[in-house]
Amino acid sequence: MRVLLLGANGFLGRFVADRLLADPAVHLTALGRGDDADVRFDLAGGSPGALTRFLDAVHPGVVINCAGTTRGGARELTRHNTVAVATVCEALRRSGCGARMVQVGCASEYGPSQPGSSTAEDAVPRPGGPYGVSKLAATELVLGSGLDAVVLRVFSPVGPGTPAGSPLGRLAEAMRRAMQTGDGELKLGSLGVQRDFVDVRDVARAVHAASLSAAQGIVNIGTGRAVRLRDAAAVLARVAGYTGALHELDGPPARPSLSAMGSMASIGAQRGDSAPDHLSATPYPYPDGCGSWQQADVRTARDRLGWRPRINLEESLADIWMEAACRI
Repeated sequence: MRVLLLGANGFLGRFVADRLLADPAVHLTALGRGDDADVRFDLAGGSPGALTRFLDAVHPGVVINCAGTTRGGARELTRHNTVAVATVCEALRRSGCGARMVQVGCASEYGPSQPGSSTAEDAVPRPGGPYGVSKLAATELVLGSGLDAVVLRVFSPVGPGTPAGSPLGRLAEAMRRAMQTGDGELKLGSLGVQRDFVDVRDVARAVHAASLSAAQGIVNIGTGRAVRLRDAAAVLARVAGYTGALHELDGPPARPSLSAMGSMASIGAQRGDSAPDHLSATPYPYPDGCGSWQQADVRTARDRLGWRPRINLEESLADIWMEAACRI
């Protein structure tokens, strides 16, 4: 099976590439903007005609799109998350390759949900920020294209390779600095947000399964269990061996918590701010625009892809910590 992978150098794309390369039945070609791509092409700036000619030459059976960006203003997000997908869809419509498309979407497309609920694929999307809007527009383009296509709405991916500027990445870095300097207290923002964390390697397995399946429409990829950032922070402290106190400046002094801390860190990273000595106590919303709670209904992934998550959050956090601990 010939597979064309878009965005192979991103957080998710790297693990999707590894998963596909491990399948001897797959012949993988990576297309992207970097020098290490098999073929260099800018999806946001390239023409559908040029991409069509490439598709006709390579004739892939599956096109997987992991490309996109989580940072920038509305204009940049639209270019890389929406216009780029429009280019791919148009090229596939023009091409004679008849390839199946697997689009990697995100849970930010849903927006806020009711605490305690599980979000199913038929939920009405109400994205709470420009990133979710740009990804939702891409999903609508794919589903309205007439192509053989499936969109995987990935909830909160974690694990090895987690960006250092992300909430959990910033927490691990703050903990590393605290241990290095002997600081017995980490001052964090409120950590009450709850998210459905799914390991990036499980996401790669889901993408692989989707490329082989006949599933169409939207499929949620998560664990089906929301975890409070405070609890994730406690687990990270335990696997790191950090014995100091994790103190929420704008909440009750509690055990390690990760909610606002992650959100503030991520927002700072998006603005380009340098990492603070501690995570701000100012009550910013969590940066994905999904409010205080998000949890996936994953029955469709089980029934239509035969997929279930395998890697628990403790293992994911241990891998995040190992990378942070090795950082100089």
